[in-house]
Amino acid sequence: MDFKNKTLLIGLCLFCTYFIWGSTYLAIRFGIESFPPFLLAGTRFTLAGLILYGLMRLLGSPNPNRQQWLGAGAVGLLLPALGNGTVCYVQQTVSSSVAALAIATAPIWMAIFSSIWGHKITPKEWLGIAIGLLGIVLLNMGGSLHGNLVSAFLLIFAAATWSFGSVWGKRLAMPAGFMASAAQMLVGGVALLLVSAAQGETWPQQISAKSWGALCFMVVLGSLVAYSAYQYLLKTVRPLVASSNTFVNPAVAFVLGIYFANEQVAGSEVLALAVILAGVFLVLSTPSKDL
Repeated sequence: MDFKNKTLLIGLCLFCTYFIWGSTYLAIRFGIESFPPFLLAGTRFTLAGLILYGLMRLLGSPNPNRQQWLGAGAVGLLLPALGNGTVCYVQQTVSSSVAALAIATAPIWMAIFSSIWGHKITPKEWLGIAIGLLGIVLLNMGGSLHGNLVSAFLLIFAAATWSFGSVWGKRLAMPAGFMASAAQMLVGGVALLLVSAAQGETWPQQISAKSWGALCFMVVLGSLVAYSAYQYLLKTVRPLVASSNTFVNPAVAFVLGIYFANEQVAGSEVLALAVILAGVFLVLSTPSKDL
């Protein structure tokens, strides 16, 4: 692939992770109006994984070998299961916009884990990370997360596990192409369904049209399209750039939450959003260097 086409594909993938994933926080809120959280997340990723796995096999992709299943399984447990599953659970008590804003800690964890594996973070990147961290502090000082230490901890935990899996996954044996995404979503989805069963969650007797629509949106766009786009970015650009969606997602989630779910946004949350977006500008304006 030539440089121009590669740049265009990277731009399209960033668009998907910025705006589609920014919308999935609202979709999760609509989904858990009918579905229990772990059942919702497990159904989403299992269906998406099965669809993509079947499609890739039809197109001639080989079945992953044992080492590739182990590598993809580790990432599946860290990203879809622990990362997204935790977010679904927390959104029972936290608005979609605040959940998206709290997950913006991901690039901070990404930088730390990348440094462990030898990536040299530039002073400009550290400044951007520090500003982003300040935004998270402001978020916890006011708004709906104020005094809700359990939810705040779980959201940071979700961001950390997602980030660790994103960095570690670059060093694990993986199936080729989109088969990697399929295997990761399958393992993560099945793990979430097992957690759902252990928690005693059951299939809802009544499911609203809004919840069905949210589930379909998350399976097709949130998982098949955006998750695969994220995996491509992880292989192509620096992890900090690949995870930059966590800075933009809150802006999308804020707008959608206000207009479609009547969510209330506190002044401290708006200030936190502005500070975090300033941090991402510094991170993304640093000259790109792969790990």
